[in-house]
Formats: sequence, C-alpha cells, structure tokens
Amino acid sequence: MDKIRIAMIGCGDIANKRHIPAYQNNPQAEIVYFCDIIRDRARHAAEKYGGGRVVTDFHDILKDPSIDAVSICTPNNLHAIISIECLQAGIHVLCEKPAGRCFEEVLRMQSVQHETGKILNIGVVNRFNTSVNLIKNMIDSGKLGEIYHVYVSFRAHRSIPGLGGDFTNKEISGGGVLIDWGVHFLDIVMYCCGDPAPKTVSAETFSKLGLNLKTYAYKEMWSSEPKLDGVYTVEDSVVGLIRTNGPVITLHGAWAQNIGEQEMYIDFMGDKAGIRLQYGKNFKIYTAKDGVLYDIQPEYRAYDHFQNEIDSFIRCVQTGE
Repeated sequence: MDKIRIAMIGCGDIANKRHIPAYQNNPQAEIVYFCDIIRDRARHAAEKYGGGRVVTDFHDILKDPSIDAVSICTPNNLHAIISIECLQAGIHVLCEKPAGRCFEEVLRMQSVQHETGKILNIGVVNRFNTSVNLIKNMIDSGKLGEIYHVYVSFRAHRSIPGLGGDFTNKEISGGGVLIDWGVHFLDIVMYCCGDPAPKTVSAETFSKLGLNLKTYAYKEMWSSEPKLDGVYTVEDSVVGLIRTNGPVITLHGAWAQNIGEQEMYIDFMGDKAGIRLQYGKNFKIYTAKDGVLYDIQPEYRAYDHFQNEIDSFIRCVQTGE
C-alpha cells in the first residue's frame, strides 16, 4: 500500500512536539510538505525531521494532487479557513482543536465536510487516551450507575500562555482558558457520558489578572515570553453550570488565579461509584460494598494518545472509516 502523503500546515509547538513525531512513527505516513508563514520555522522542522518541501503559503499544497491529507496546527482564526479550502481541494483534514472560534465557523466546516465527503477530524486527542476510554467503558457498562453530576477543574496558579500574543487576542484565538483548556475537559465529559443534550447553561467569565501585561507576575509561561506591547482581550478564568438530559456539569477553569495550586481533574459522580480522573494521567475509583468503603487504583498500560490519534487518522484516510 502506498504511503499517505501528509502536509503539515503550521510548524509551531504542537506540530513539532506531537503531530510530526507521531507521523514519523507511523510507517504508512510520509510528510512531504512543511508549511508556515514564518519560513525559518518550516525550514527548521524540515531539517530536523528529515526532509520535505518548505512553503509559506498553504495554497501551494492545494495545487499538488498527490497530497492525501493535512494536519492543521495554526492559530485558531485560521482553522476554519484552511480546513474548508483543503476539503474543497479533495484533501482529508486533521485540524487541531478548537475546530473554530465560534459556532458559525464550525457549522460551515461541517457543511463543507458533508458536501465533499472528505474526512474532517478535530484534535480532541483525549478521545484516544487510555484512561479516558477505560472510564467511558465503565460508564457505558453501568459500573458507576447513574452519572448525576460531573465536576470539572482546569485551574492553574499563574500560567497564561504567551501573554500579549495570539493566545490572549480574542480575534485570533476566539477566547481564553475556556476555549484553550476547557475544550479538552468538556469534550472528555461529553464523550464519556454519551453526548448528553444541554438544556441550560449559566456561566461567568473573568478577565482580571492578565490585563496589565507589564506588571503580571507569573511562575511559568508556556508558548512564548510576554509581549508587553500586545493585547489581552480574553478571559483568564471561568465558572459555569450546564444542565443536560444526563448529568449536571459544573466547571471551574483558570489560566491564572491567586491560589497557588494546579488542579486539573474531572470527577464523575455516580450512585454506584465515582471516579476522579487526573487530566492526562490515571484515575481512582471510589465505591462501597457491604458497608465497606473502597478506594481502587487501577493499573494498566497506557499508550500515547497523540500517537493513537494520528494512527487513527491515517487508518481513516486509508479505509474511509
């Protein structure tokens, strides 16, 4: 079988740390284009990972009929634009999350996918996480009983990513901590709980700690160093309550809070048992039987979920799954 010919669009952190190595680990895939508006970034990726054509305009990729699929790892404002043009060119798409900045962008992406019949996968990578799928199987089989409440915490002390840059510019990113971290956490909940239909949503967002870029104190800042002449137009924390036809979901998220703890977990509370999932890690089960309380720490072999995601995408391109 011929290898699936891949183009990388966007050669920043997520591409270099996750997508490119996973494609290289898959014997059925070959990266033939590295595309980034910053040529040096694309060139560096091509040199580091052993070749491929370097381009700065993704339209050059669309002109090549040999390209089977793309990974889109650009800022959020380009997700819908590039995905739609690739689908219309007959190319399968794996687009990093979030799908778009707003509901209208995502609906347009979905409409074009239906029109073209090409694959459009969104990088909600936790659906390929071993722990998450074990929990989903336990919920589906009734081991937790009725899931009546799920609590979601994605909170850090002071770790706003790239303050003043793309992450904190609403026009580019579409939002702050909720669209960055919250997308992953809420997708885990919806996936594990069978995609319950929302009834009502009540929430409040706060933009407090990052507003003064020059005086913002922080312990770490992933993505990039602060741009003191940049903008900060997104929320740095959020609280919310979502009523569904299944469980009630409550959430508390913060890129930055004046509490020196990082709490990244999801509590699934059922009437037979409950589970706390430590995000990206393992989980513990809490239950009772015959008047005795039990804490159960399952042990299992976990597989890299980014590799699982890329392998699944390649398989879908090959088989039409």
